[in-house]
Amino acid sequence: MSARTILAFCASSVVLMMLYPSFQGSATEDISRETGRACRACHLDPSGGGELNAAGMAFLAGRAESGKAHPDSSPFHRMVRFTAGFLHLLTAVMWFGTILYVHLLLKPAYASHGLPRGELIVGWGSIASIAVTGTILTFYRVPTMDVLLHTRFGQLLMAKIAIFLVMTATAFIVTFVVGPRLRARHGKVDPQKRDMTTGELSSFTGKDGSPAYFAYGGTIYDASGSKLWEKGLHVGKHQAGFDLTDVLMLAPHGEDRILRLPVVGKILGGTAQVRKPPHLMAFYFMTFLNLFLVLAVLLIVAMWRWG
Repeated sequence: MSARTILAFCASSVVLMMLYPSFQGSATEDISRETGRACRACHLDPSGGGELNAAGMAFLAGRAESGKAHPDSSPFHRMVRFTAGFLHLLTAVMWFGTILYVHLLLKPAYASHGLPRGELIVGWGSIASIAVTGTILTFYRVPTMDVLLHTRFGQLLMAKIAIFLVMTATAFIVTFVVGPRLRARHGKVDPQKRDMTTGELSSFTGKDGSPAYFAYGGTIYDASGSKLWEKGLHVGKHQAGFDLTDVLMLAPHGEDRILRLPVVGKILGGTAQVRKPPHLMAFYFMTFLNLFLVLAVLLIVAMWRWG
């Protein structure tokens, strides 16, 4: 079993354990709105949701006897809510995990020639899934505008929705405005060029007929003839045209595989003299903005759950 499979299994198990108790009761909003009592009055978890205590079970039974059962009290609605919640959290883990992986391991520079197709699929698939499942969960958890506007749960939910809309807007800009300009950004490629700055190196991406060069340990290598660098992309993750020293030091293989490649030249100083175009600066701004927004969402969840 591969490390990725084990990691995926562990992540799914954690999500399931987090989700399971949160869908056992459904009277949270009703009793809070009608009695003014806090969530801890009916739930074992002080933050609300999850298993009901004796008072919560009694209230739920009373609602059923009076014919005022909550809309999701039937097995069908509880299953819909559970499924929506599971997919909501699973998608968020995938989306946020991708963003954190890019920033902490790959570094945003690897995508400065345009986001890879795989990440675009994950990103937009996550946005669609979160929008649909979030709408379903909101329908069950927020029966009135009063709950949305005047409860702690509702206010934190609105903050999450606002962050989601901002992240969706940045994804749209990166995909349809900045992305095409990044992919079209190619300097004049001189195949005879040897020693060069990182700015000059960025033109040798292995795309549109250009050689696939990358830097490692101050030396520039030519990966154009390597099957592992097809179209300038190494194992679908690392883009040629960059100094990949930090990234490749984390690779599962030794540096001997890198040293076998043809040497082009050396990396020169003077990267500060290369002025980054506005759309590249906008790309970096939005990538770090998304990182901040992910941390903000996690903070909201912590306040929501344990605050």
